[in-house]
Amino acid sequence: QVQLAESGGGMVQAGGSLRLSCTTSGSISSTKAMAWYRQPPGKQREVVAVVTSSGSTSYVDSVKGRFTISRDSTKNTIYLQMNSLKPEDTAVYYCNAALPFALVRWGQGTQVTVSS
Repeated sequence: QVQLAESGGGMVQAGGSLRLSCTTSGSISSTKAMAWYRQPPGKQREVVAVVTSSGSTSYVDSVKGRFTISRDSTKNTIYLQMNSLKPEDTAVYYCNAALPFALVRWGQGTQVTVSS
């Protein structure tokens, strides 16, 4: 069974940066479109960024120009570089397949807290 492990979260001040990593136990990240999701306190989980198997990327409007998603298929790892962080970016961040039918069991996520 594929397992996902997110890391790299932490507490930063507004304007700071963090780099999140997501490692997978299987080859899911090399063959499928992958995404980073986030769940702010008291809100539903939302897609933040997507990277396809060919490397094409897309972002939700609120993070465009600040976040960069990438993948290293040789390491089965997905990254999310987050710059110019804002308090509204505070959330638990998860990675998983980008398409609903391809989702696997969610990992524990990594907490990102941005203070003003």
